[in-house]
Amino acid sequence: MDIKEKDSKLQKPKSGLNFIEAMVEEYLSSGKNGSLIYTRFPPEPNGYLHIGHAKAICLNFGLKEKYNGKCNLRFDDTNPVKEDTEYVDAIKEDIRWLGFNWDAEFYASDYFEQLYLWAEELIKQGKAYVDDSNQEQISKMRAVPTEAGIESPNRNRSVEENLTLFRQMRNGDFPNGACVLRAKIDMASSNMHLRDPVMYRILHVEHHRTGAKWHIYPMYDYAHGQSDSIEGITHSICTLEFEVHRPLYDWFCEALKIHHPQQIEFARLNLTYTVMSKRKLLQLVQENHVSGWDDPRMPTICGYRRRGYTPEAIRNFAEMIGVAKRDNVIDVSLLEFCIRTDLNKKSPRTMAVLNPVKLIIDNYPSDQEEYMDAVNNPEDETMGRRKIAFTRELWIEREDFMENPPNKFFRLYPGGEVRLKYAYIIRCDAVVKDNNGTVMEIHCTYFPETKSGMSESNRKVKGTIHWVSSKYARRAEVRLFDRLFSVPDPDETQEGKTFLDNLNPTSLEIKESFIEPSLLSEEPLTSYQFERLGYFCIDKESTDEKLVFNRTVTLKDPWAKQQKSNG
Repeated sequence: MDIKEKDSKLQKPKSGLNFIEAMVEEYLSSGKNGSLIYTRFPPEPNGYLHIGHAKAICLNFGLKEKYNGKCNLRFDDTNPVKEDTEYVDAIKEDIRWLGFNWDAEFYASDYFEQLYLWAEELIKQGKAYVDDSNQEQISKMRAVPTEAGIESPNRNRSVEENLTLFRQMRNGDFPNGACVLRAKIDMASSNMHLRDPVMYRILHVEHHRTGAKWHIYPMYDYAHGQSDSIEGITHSICTLEFEVHRPLYDWFCEALKIHHPQQIEFARLNLTYTVMSKRKLLQLVQENHVSGWDDPRMPTICGYRRRGYTPEAIRNFAEMIGVAKRDNVIDVSLLEFCIRTDLNKKSPRTMAVLNPVKLIIDNYPSDQEEYMDAVNNPEDETMGRRKIAFTRELWIEREDFMENPPNKFFRLYPGGEVRLKYAYIIRCDAVVKDNNGTVMEIHCTYFPETKSGMSESNRKVKGTIHWVSSKYARRAEVRLFDRLFSVPDPDETQEGKTFLDNLNPTSLEIKESFIEPSLLSEEPLTSYQFERLGYFCIDKESTDEKLVFNRTVTLKDPWAKQQKSNG
């Protein structure tokens, strides 16, 4: 029975359950393993976790929480060439930040000795052999799925010769690439993974945990299932690309007659305007297209964290997209919707001016100051209220003024009136320009009887703009992050082009801005809604002397509006 036929015989999920939960509930009802589900999250420590990993984390640890089971964190550290303790530490930090804790922490390297002994057992059974063919020769022998492969001339070596050679491999007697250990399965199988796959290769490289002890390292397909078995994992949950690996996973467990977990595959997360290949993410970092793994434009978990995303938003996103059996592409705007929804409830409001121009209220006394009353968050009364200093000279957004406005422009223009948020209605009387024609000052008149909260004023205006006092405002560097790529599928390129040609040239814009002084004392990652502008958080580089803010997300989705207008 092939994989698809086997999968088609699975029962349809119960109402409200995804297909994995349905399989787990069937397993638990059988009473196997004392009705305990045991999962694991097994990252390779060769890079930082990204949003796709977040989905897998939420799934594995979520099953543990839902069914009162267990979930291990196991590092698949079988390739010392690319792995580092830096990545180990970062992965653990990301998982904890997402709100999960593992029951036990393991490494594939914990099992190197047992994996080696099992490999010898397969040799003794006549199910593994040492092959000194090179990589190119082995690839040719495997041929293509529609044609039977060619058996290696070393395939029928005696058990004694194979054991001797394999032990010499372990002792470091051969150089890199001299030979490999292969499983003896079926060179005519239509599944290429069963055509005598490589189990061990020679690598004279120090390992981040075992040092120089080992000269041979197991391949993922060999180490993975056996590691699951050693830990007593009941459900080995992985992404869809491992579906064709499942027969090999099963073969090793059955050949060794060891505990046999059930491998279940689900569709990986594909997100628009995003790449999630570790190789490509590493290239972005190494070639300085971004400032590092935690650059707020990166789809890494640490990048989202620095940008101001919350673990609750990411977990809610994972829940909303659900668990599917077939690959699909999720619009990144859904992730942005999740963070907007979360921050709308949590973030205190404040005012900031990102592209300032001076506004002077000519009839407001120069020595007068007032403190306007404002609600910190209309979604949460417990956040209280704040006082905002109001003075004769203010900063407003340059975009909130036009000398020759189009129809339905409800902000400030010569002769026009707007309300200053929380304060008064003003009228624009004159502007002062520099020699280049750039507006440097806007002169206005205010109407004292129109203060916010007063009921006796009959004056009405259609526009309201935000502001900060030029006397009390503090300077800040505001980093306006946007999508890193300018097209929905960055990997879709013309001939001779690469994904790098789809980088968004305006994914970062830096503004020297003015903000309310109340933001000075907050810790990094503290989030705010800059009224009318979006959600921002304090960056880790921020200091009392130089405030730095990152834009998490705009109040609305400008890309959706742009696509609609282009359509």
